[in-house]
Amino acid sequence: MSELDQPSPMKQVRILCVGAGNMGRSHALAYQNIDGFEIVGICTRSKESGAKLNEQLGSDYPTFQDFDTALRESKPDAVCVSTWPDTHARFVTSALDAGCHVFVEKPLADSVEAAEEIVTKALSTDRKVVVGYILRHHPSWMRFIDVAKTLGKPLVMRMNLNQSSSGAAWETHKRLMSTVSPIVDCGVHYVDVMCQMTGAKPVRVSGIGARLSDELPEGMVNYGQLQVTFDDGSVGWYEAGWGPMMSETAFFIKDVVGPSGAVSIVAESASSAGQSDNVDAHTKTESIRVHHSELASDGSFAKADEWIHLEDEPDHDGLCLREQQFFYDAIVKGGDLTDHLQDAVNSMKIVAAADESFRTGKTVEL
Repeated sequence: MSELDQPSPMKQVRILCVGAGNMGRSHALAYQNIDGFEIVGICTRSKESGAKLNEQLGSDYPTFQDFDTALRESKPDAVCVSTWPDTHARFVTSALDAGCHVFVEKPLADSVEAAEEIVTKALSTDRKVVVGYILRHHPSWMRFIDVAKTLGKPLVMRMNLNQSSSGAAWETHKRLMSTVSPIVDCGVHYVDVMCQMTGAKPVRVSGIGARLSDELPEGMVNYGQLQVTFDDGSVGWYEAGWGPMMSETAFFIKDVVGPSGAVSIVAESASSAGQSDNVDAHTKTESIRVHHSELASDGSFAKADEWIHLEDEPDHDGLCLREQQFFYDAIVKGGDLTDHLQDAVNSMKIVAAADESFRTGKTVEL
């Protein structure tokens, strides 16, 4: 084989991993498994958490406790931000200013204004910013969305993800609620799904909430529900609650109804008792049930329900691998991420409006 016939060497993207929690571990593992990435550092709040992540990865990457120092000394091409939401804006902005591409966990920021500023900077600097909307990379959820689009308009979308958390999971939830409510943190995933299903513009949002624990930061609620109306007449609700008081009954509902029928995710093991705070179970789909509304001449249903049994069912780490491959391709192959970023801002607007609605007692017009 001549030199001209040799395949081009894979571009190496030097990446700094910031955050060592569940998502940080999964993303770092993905970078290890993608030939194009080279981890050049781990930045965590403590030496212990950095050492623990190195141990989990079977590695000895340089560790840092200060983000600015890590950014300066590791000289990365890209940064992965898997930290608390109130740090996202500063870390992402600093990384962009340093000329880095960025993968940032959802939500993009802890306010709509900060999210919009990040998008403006990303587009003006021509750096790639990918937001961790993990369900966009899940083949089963992609199929769920595609089937929903065949049901006609308007759509009625019903979704929730309540988590009966205790121990370390409850401690993590309380720390998260120092900056964002459950409806904001988790809600961006599911309103993003609703926006994909309808292809319509959200126009009106209402929200309710309740404070079910004295352990929460002042003014924070650990249960919330939003209702959103779209300009095509479609409506949807999403519910999220965290804490040891939450019920293990009906915590996992993913259901869409249209004039032509309905489609539902049926995840028996993921929605069984004791699984509500299992992060890996949150993305399990197992089967999709499709119901047809067409009636026969005798008034009975003309078609039996269909079951779509899904073979390509990646686990949580597998999904993170797909996310990071998407990030790598965006960096190396280019492509316009404007719509991706605008979608992230739109989902932020919906959940922020729900939070505002709850606090003011008024429906918010978008």
